[in-house]
Amino acid sequence: MTYNGNAMIKNALALKAQDVIAQNNSQRDLTSARRAVLLETLWHERYLTRSQLVVRVELRLGKNCFGDSAGEDIFYRDVQVVKHALKAAGYILSYSRSKQQPGYYLQGQPALSSELRQMLRGSAAEVDQRQIDIYQRLSPADRFHQGCSISDTARNVAAYRIRQENPNLSPAEANRMALQRAYMP
Repeated sequence: MTYNGNAMIKNALALKAQDVIAQNNSQRDLTSARRAVLLETLWHERYLTRSQLVVRVELRLGKNCFGDSAGEDIFYRDVQVVKHALKAAGYILSYSRSKQQPGYYLQGQPALSSELRQMLRGSAAEVDQRQIDIYQRLSPADRFHQGCSISDTARNVAAYRIRQENPNLSPAEANRMALQRAYMP
């Protein structure tokens, strides 16, 4: 399969559009928005545990979209509705308790949807072998430093976006919120 940049751009635009709709729905009907994001996530990825699904939904809809404690009963009801919807479309949502691959999955489906696999293949095709060679020559300390730098940059970008949405926040408060979103399920 060849890399298709236009398809990746369309997928990125579609995902951004879906995020806007999900945010709008969450303001109107948080329960339906949670269920829609759960359905979409389970359609694209398999073997996700409850905590992994909660984090993915909260990244799209905001912290505490399941309630203050992400109550198990709310999550369970949402999953039951999603399970019923998938069954109506001819798919069976199950849960694996295997230590090697725990989590929710669609029976008979690969670990990733074809759309997600195509996006990953396209991304992998963009990697330059020279970059890989340079990275392999780095010492473990330099690799660790590089990883920390990437994490710091991602956190700074998130904090910047939080301050754009909430101009009254201090930089320290925006940084704290960025860390909470990233590391506190």
